[in-house]
This record gives sequence, C-alpha cells and structure tokens, in this order.
Amino acid sequence: MVHAYILIQTEVGKAAQVASTIAEIDGVTKAEDVTGPYDVIVRAEAESVDELGRLVVARVQSVDGITRTLTCPVVNI
Repeated sequence: MVHAYILIQTEVGKAAQVASTIAEIDGVTKAEDVTGPYDVIVRAEAESVDELGRLVVARVQSVDGITRTLTCPVVNI
C-alpha cells in the first residue's frame, strides 16, 4: 500500500469546495482546507505508485477550482 499527501493550490475562495469534493473520491482518506502556501492537503492511499498516479491525474486534478498539485509519497525509512 502506498500512502501520499497531495498539496493543492486552488482558485481564490474555492478551498472548502475543493476539499469537500475530493473527500468523496475513493482512495482519499482525508481532505482538509488549510492556510499557508497550499489551500488543501489530502491524505490518499493506493495499491501501487502507478495507481496513485492515476488517482491524482484522473480524479483529483479534474476537480474544478484546482490550479496546482504536489504529490508527496510517504516513505518508511
């Protein structure tokens, strides 16, 4: 299982709507609107890195109001 944080920048005033929409996507375990350089932080999980990539590109990035994403896979050292 691969876990990742997805940091999201949104259009002005869209953070709450984006977080709410993304929270409903399968594979997303948590989505919260935050302050700072990013507007929404998402915790996601997938069976593989390829599946995680498909989740981000096909499902998350297609949500209206997103301007940029940064995916940070969790590593266990």
